[in-house]
Amino acid sequence: MAQLTNNPLLQKYATPFETIPFDKITIAHYLPAFREGIRLHQLEIDAITTDAQAPSFENTIEGLEKSGKVLSKVQQAFYNLLHAETSEAMDSIAEEISPEETAHANAIYLNAALFERVKAVYQQKESLSLSAEQATLLQKTYDAFVQKGANLTDDAKEKYRTYSQALSLASLQFSQHVLKETNSYRLLITDKSELEGLPADLLDAANAKAETKGEKGWLFDLSYPSYVPFMKYADNRQLRKELYMAYNKKAVGGDNDNQMVVREIIDLRLKIAQLLGFENYAAYALHHRMAKNASNVYQLLDQLLVAYSPKATQELNAVQAYAHQMGADFDIMPWDWSYYSEKLKEAEYSVNDELLKPYFELEQVKKGVFGLADRLYGLRFEKNEAIPVYNPEVEAFEVYDDKGKFMAILYTDFHPRESKRNGAWMTEFKGQYTENGVDSRPHISIVMNFTRPTASKPALLSFDELLTFLHEFGHALHGILSECTYESLSGTNVYRDFVELPSQLMENWGTEKEYLDGFAVHYETGEQIPQAYIEKIKASENFTVGYQCLRQLSFGYLDMAWHTIDQPYSGDVRAFEINAWAKAQLLPAVDGICMSTQFSHIFAGGYAAGYYSYKWAEVLDADAFFVFKKQGIFDKETAQKFRKEVLSKGGTEDPMVLYKRFRGQEPAIDALLIRTGVK
Repeated sequence: MAQLTNNPLLQKYATPFETIPFDKITIAHYLPAFREGIRLHQLEIDAITTDAQAPSFENTIEGLEKSGKVLSKVQQAFYNLLHAETSEAMDSIAEEISPEETAHANAIYLNAALFERVKAVYQQKESLSLSAEQATLLQKTYDAFVQKGANLTDDAKEKYRTYSQALSLASLQFSQHVLKETNSYRLLITDKSELEGLPADLLDAANAKAETKGEKGWLFDLSYPSYVPFMKYADNRQLRKELYMAYNKKAVGGDNDNQMVVREIIDLRLKIAQLLGFENYAAYALHHRMAKNASNVYQLLDQLLVAYSPKATQELNAVQAYAHQMGADFDIMPWDWSYYSEKLKEAEYSVNDELLKPYFELEQVKKGVFGLADRLYGLRFEKNEAIPVYNPEVEAFEVYDDKGKFMAILYTDFHPRESKRNGAWMTEFKGQYTENGVDSRPHISIVMNFTRPTASKPALLSFDELLTFLHEFGHALHGILSECTYESLSGTNVYRDFVELPSQLMENWGTEKEYLDGFAVHYETGEQIPQAYIEKIKASENFTVGYQCLRQLSFGYLDMAWHTIDQPYSGDVRAFEINAWAKAQLLPAVDGICMSTQFSHIFAGGYAAGYYSYKWAEVLDADAFFVFKKQGIFDKETAQKFRKEVLSKGGTEDPMVLYKRFRGQEPAIDALLIRTGVK
């Protein structure tokens, strides 16, 4: 019992703004807190189910919405750290508790008496005089029960329980395998002559990394700040191939093989979808997305493929020709693309990461990103070192609007660690909601894997890292500026193919002179980024845009192929992949590599049958930024309209309704084609 009474996860947090007391939580606290949270949530569910009063929106739908806060608090603390600060002990807890959580969720959604109450309210929806947000909550609650098996027969419900528990474990296993594979690879170079072409910053970082491991030489790994510049700049083709193969063979074979896991996940998703009456998983997942069905997704992917393929082919031919000019007596392979395309970019535009990085020192970039939120939305960020953080590198900020209202807590976590998975993401430790007239503000986190500082230099970001920062910060603004009643509808709780609009919109400012002039200064001299450099950035903005588009389309096609199958797949994962994305591939296929085994977005994240969302939202963001360009990129009226109609509304209404209120019309693809120079 002491594990409960003294458990900080189960007490009211005595920290600034009731933030999570990371300094008080130990591994031993999680499992007891999970189980107590499940127990308390079940009591709340039982109270709703056995309520003697007739089912109403308040006692049933709102009752469900408000239930489970203790469990949610534990889950938000644990699972965010599982991605950003994990350990073998955390992995073990996840494996142990995951089946119990799934069983608990199933006990709610497959509860016949509870569903009868939900259905009773749903059937009265036309006569209840609900607000738009209340109507959305009712629809979402009813749909959630149906999608999770509430209408199934008893026998089918048991199958659903079995499939969903197995799927939860398989997805967790997939993620663990990818992280272990990422962390297990090291490339130690002791002969500096093999590292010709690599910039001094990367060599310094690789040398420092080797020293931390007790090695002499230069240590490279599969983290973004190590892998990406190595592939861009290393003259040694054999080493580029070695690193490329290591990166792209993750979880293929060995102890962490994900091939069987992929087949298992796909099979389980298909079984669940068909159990619920859908032809395949894509039909099940897209039922509540802007795209609505697979046909509309393929229409977008195919439309973009036709539009961008000629451009992509021209780019490939140009890079190949330039490689030949440089003396290459071979057709370029995937491990050559970044290297030779970067050389061509330098030749045509005289711009590269090493030229720009001195102007993107992390502290200055933070000022620039926070400053953009101020200019658009009147937000200010105040660092608070009294707020506990889960790693010494993490910073916490209080966020206020221009009227002095407290808006949110923002955590920032910028650099790679072995305890952190690759990539960049936004999440929340607490969502925004309003209860009893009190606006409970969110606790938002952005997590990245940016270049670390070295002994001689601060953290200098590449231009792509600047854009990544802006992207994740756009997601953060979606959470920070939320003004909703219900937490399940607030912030980024929107359709998957709408959630990328705020993030991708923010990237547009990254190439605007008026914006860069405000913060991009040389970290040593304080010199403002030269006008000529900004012109180079702008001129090169669409360099290899066709290739990059086809790359994204290939991922979309692969995702849709896996999730539109209507029979279990027992064949070769790699063979399926090659066929699935063939029409969007430009470079030769390479034996032994596999994207599917490391495609965490769709096999361990929320993007199953949803990876197309990035291209779907790109149409939206280009269309939306057209308004900013027309009115002025810092135009307050446009920004406030976007805030009011999109950012503040979360998922309280249909996203197309929200977008049309901002834009005045449905989005068209034309703005994207014009922005990328295709039209």
